[in-house]
Amino acid sequence: MNEQNKPVGVAIRQSVNNLPRSDAVPAWTDQYFNRSKGIVQRFGDKQVTYAVFLRRPVVSAPRLMIEWLNGIAEQRGVQFKIEMNYEEGRWVGAGEPLLYLSGSLEQLVDLETIFLQKLGAACVAAYNAFTMCVELPKVAFLAFDARHCASIGMAELMAYAASVGSERARRKVGAVGFVGNATDATAHFFGRDAGLGTMPHAIIGYAGSTLRAAEMFHEAYPEEDLTVLVDYYGQEVTDSLEVCRAFPELAREGKIGFRLDTPGSRYLEGLDPPAAYRVLDRNAPDAIRGYRTETELRYLVGAGVSAAAIWHLREALDQAGFDKVKIIASSGFTPAKCRVMAIADAPVDAVGTGSFLPDNWHETYATADIIAYDGQPSVKVGREFLLRKD
Repeated sequence: MNEQNKPVGVAIRQSVNNLPRSDAVPAWTDQYFNRSKGIVQRFGDKQVTYAVFLRRPVVSAPRLMIEWLNGIAEQRGVQFKIEMNYEEGRWVGAGEPLLYLSGSLEQLVDLETIFLQKLGAACVAAYNAFTMCVELPKVAFLAFDARHCASIGMAELMAYAASVGSERARRKVGAVGFVGNATDATAHFFGRDAGLGTMPHAIIGYAGSTLRAAEMFHEAYPEEDLTVLVDYYGQEVTDSLEVCRAFPELAREGKIGFRLDTPGSRYLEGLDPPAAYRVLDRNAPDAIRGYRTETELRYLVGAGVSAAAIWHLREALDQAGFDKVKIIASSGFTPAKCRVMAIADAPVDAVGTGSFLPDNWHETYATADIIAYDGQPSVKVGREFLLRKD
């Protein structure tokens, strides 16, 4: 297949994985690594081994880093030896070397900045994605993080990470996990040819009503299931029922879903604090009987997309005879929020999230230290734990 005939997603994927190319590395690496390369070129090369690690527990997600390193090695006409201590998807303890990377110091020293960029955030996001999937093992997750990312490179890392964490959750607890994501370019990580998604809030405003937006979508994409945002006008229950009555066959066939994205500045239609407690008391009384932190209470009975909000919409749909209609929840779904939804047995069919991105960005920093020069162990004081144990 020539370049002109390649699918757009394939072309984009390859361009991201291969960036930056070898000739662009000096412009994107830390200057002291460039200086180090100059010193080694002047005074002689050595064979070195790097230990690559993170300072917190993670799930190993090294594939994009390894692909890039192998691509650079090919461009430079050299070979790097990569010894994996933890295969993709394995849990890794804080400070444990994920892998050992060996080769020419001259060829490796200027790559550290970039290969660490391709590792740290992915491993932390994979850990968080795994945790979310384990907390709600019967729920499908959708990776809608792309527009929250700082670049297409980061978007690729996050989609990859979600797929790795998800696969680990499937192995460990049989979780449904992440079933897709928002963009075509990274859909391949989830075994898909294209991204998933229906309509943003802008289409509701464009259409002038939630029902009209649903009609437009169905006319434009008649073969697609109909998933409708219902919080635009603050009438989540009213608009959901109106759409179901307009498309009764789709509702009976389970081909309609409603996405709740109610902002935290208000309660879902028909709820206030007392009503939220009553809803949970009817459906998940144990959730509000135990000790709960303020954050947990907010997720249970607070404004926005709470467990009570999901139960409230489920009750309204079921009472109207639309028990096959699905509920998709979004807005601030972190591992902690997923844990609370599990406590309340919230009847959610899918969760759309970009929040598995780490809240504490400093936790994503991967680190590499050289631990051997020409086969002789040597590492800075305080990092002896990185030395090989054999």
